Amino acid sequence: MNDTFVPFSNKHKMLVENQLRESVNRLKAPSVLKESMLYSLEAGGKRIRPLLLFATLEAFGEQTEKGLQTAAAIEMIHTYSLIHDDLPSMDDDDLRRGKPTNHKVFGEAFAILAGDALLTHSFQLIAETPEKFAGADVKMKLVLELAKAAGAEGMVGGQVADMEAEGKLLTLEDLEYIHIHKTGKLLSYSVMAGAILANANDKQVELLTAFAHHLGLAFQIQDDILDLEGSEEKIGKRVGSDEQNQKSTYPALLTMNGAKQALSQHIDMAKSSLKQTGLDTAVLEEITDLVASRDH
Repeated sequence: MNDTFVPFSNKHKMLVENQLRESVNRLKAPSVLKESMLYSLEAGGKRIRPLLLFATLEAFGEQTEKGLQTAAAIEMIHTYSLIHDDLPSMDDDDLRRGKPTNHKVFGEAFAILAGDALLTHSFQLIAETPEKFAGADVKMKLVLELAKAAGAEGMVGGQVADMEAEGKLLTLEDLEYIHIHKTGKLLSYSVMAGAILANANDKQVELLTAFAHHLGLAFQIQDDILDLEGSEEKIGKRVGSDEQNQKSTYPALLTMNGAKQALSQHIDMAKSSLKQTGLDTAVLEEITDLVASRDH
């Protein structure tokens, strides 16, 4: 990995984490709710979605501040989805990033409400972006596309399809539908939000959409591989949970070698789309390499 990514990542993670903390701390809300929200927001994580937004802005030569509130909004949506995923009625996980899951610390009711609060506050954050960074039309588009990516047509729809698929043998097409929606839509939105804020042209949007599509699938394939081959210590949660929950995965459908081959193909296609944009995509390429080689 090149030396440019580490300082880029450290700088931008700190910026978005400060934004997340400040956004929650200034809420006029019950302290236990804010504690529960911050508990999961501050549990660590790669911050891959905000970094994708910032790296897209960087590719266009745009300033980071333009996307700071949208980046925090995306991380809030992602975090709410993890809190709800971990609930006993969903994936029933006790650990997340090596720490007890939210409902284990705050109880199920407060965990659900913390997720609800993060989801709704994300849209407020985008709407409150200063006019100097985004006009009303840009903010409207950001909110509209986030609603699509996170809701019934996106992440939530993918989660439902994933739950319905438990114990069933899926086709590769069915599995890709789940992952494009459950994981891919929010990853794609992170790139698209950067493009919207940078006023990208139609061709750039088309190529960045293709990039994000392949990156999202690569991300999920590597997730499935790590669930079988990863270290519980590094991943921060149980390994083998997909198998235990009778979920179809890429290794189960394609064999482990086939899954690794598919991962490599999607990474190559993602990079090919980036190269055609004519933008300075060095950081986006490094994030793509990170997705392929990550161990947690």
